[in-house]
Amino acid sequence: MKVLVTRAVFPEVIDALSKRFEVEHNGDDRPWPPEELARRLKGKAGAMATVMDRFDEPVLAQCPELKVIANIAVGYNNIDVPACTKRGIKVTNTPGVLDDTTADLTWSILMAAARRIAEADAYVRRGDWKIAFGVQYFLGQDIHHTTLGIIGMGRIGQAIARRALGFDMRVLYHNRSRLPEADEKQLDATWVERDLLLAEADFVVVMAPYSPATHHLIGAAEIAKMKPTAILINSARGGVVDDAALVEALKAKRIAGAGLDVFEGEPKLNPELVKLSNVVLTPHIGSASRATRMTMCRTAAANMTAVLEGRDPANPVN
Repeated sequence: MKVLVTRAVFPEVIDALSKRFEVEHNGDDRPWPPEELARRLKGKAGAMATVMDRFDEPVLAQCPELKVIANIAVGYNNIDVPACTKRGIKVTNTPGVLDDTTADLTWSILMAAARRIAEADAYVRRGDWKIAFGVQYFLGQDIHHTTLGIIGMGRIGQAIARRALGFDMRVLYHNRSRLPEADEKQLDATWVERDLLLAEADFVVVMAPYSPATHHLIGAAEIAKMKPTAILINSARGGVVDDAALVEALKAKRIAGAGLDVFEGEPKLNPELVKLSNVVLTPHIGSASRATRMTMCRTAAANMTAVLEGRDPANPVN
């Protein structure tokens, strides 16, 4: 059987797949436009894909032999799952394997935004550091003994909350459903209504999956409810936060800062963001450690292989 790997992955993964399948691999590592993706999918039984590859009805209609789409990600908002189900195409993802790595990155940009690390680094690199020490140089915000608010308390949200214990933080969270009492106790986390979380948190971390229901979950109205000293962190998905509203809030200093790993329309982003000194920007690298990305690729390959060999995949979406 023929399979397609839509982006450059590790040679070890391609070698393993090549022992079972005829593999076409995107070594150029550029996202294919829909028409090219559809053309390359023709005759393929399986696809290993990323969140940048859109599998909608017009694409699916052109690849009747496709049996499985194995996303190299937890999220799958790039795939029309109902359309796949209707066509008998299995969809899989890679949950669990990237929780801790994404939580690490979330804390990295939270701390960088709080302590103004990106600003200070640029200051030193420009040669502007002329006096060895200044009492009021780059005053940031403490992280310890403050309040962390997490919107979306799935596996990654819980991993973020566990790390807050080391900073002696008060942890509030909002989720569609509360965690079991034992889990709340272990995390020392309290469920609250979203408006209360926004009003009381010093750091608001958005960790909700993207869907039409969560589009602009955090917009101008929600940002207005935050403290003027608060910092907003989004390492979930672009579109969950209204980037234009965030830009206006950052410009007006209605909140103190932000840390963003994901953006609406990425890799394009609101051009005003790069002009602001009170926001930390990273290029969607939440799970980008070698060990984790390797595990994600191997998990996706195992899911695709299972379906094509007539077995149940470990991580079915539909």
